Amino acid sequence: MEARTRRTITAAMPLFNLIDLRANLPRDARLLGIDPGSKIIGLALSDVMRGLATPYGSLKRGKLKDNAVEIAKIARKEGAGGLVVGLPLSMDGSFGPAAQAARDWALALSDMAGLPVALWDERMSSAAVNRFLIQEADLSRGKRADAVDRMAAAWMLQAALDASRETATRLDTSRE
Repeated sequence: MEARTRRTITAAMPLFNLIDLRANLPRDARLLGIDPGSKIIGLALSDVMRGLATPYGSLKRGKLKDNAVEIAKIARKEGAGGLVVGLPLSMDGSFGPAAQAARDWALALSDMAGLPVALWDERMSSAAVNRFLIQEADLSRGKRADAVDRMAAAWMLQAALDASRETATRLDTSRE
């Protein structure tokens, strides 16, 4: 039987804390939120003040290199200076195999796209968006499927923006 070798992904770009990522971005650079599903990658975009997330679109998940090219193209077009990738922690908050895979994917994406990256807890984002679309928007299953990935990315990015804005504001005022 052939011995199996373990592959690890190493990247030149570091994994940033979201506060550090925000602090190191150019003044009007946006953040691109990414919800990497197994079949579809949901995308969301922040405004230039990094206070509001908006659903942007979705990409079919394929080879990482191809997805990285598309994401880099979108980032350039929209003025995004960094990525916020959803981290699928276990419900108890632990870092399981899915979270490790997402971390490795995010680091490789960051390296290939040439953009810094931070991870943000995405637990329950798809469930919350589905619940909203059923209760508030009364969308059919088919229409929900078209919208849920990009809306989940926006939900996750908005949570990250909200949490990091308060901390970033406190840090900025303490430096004055």
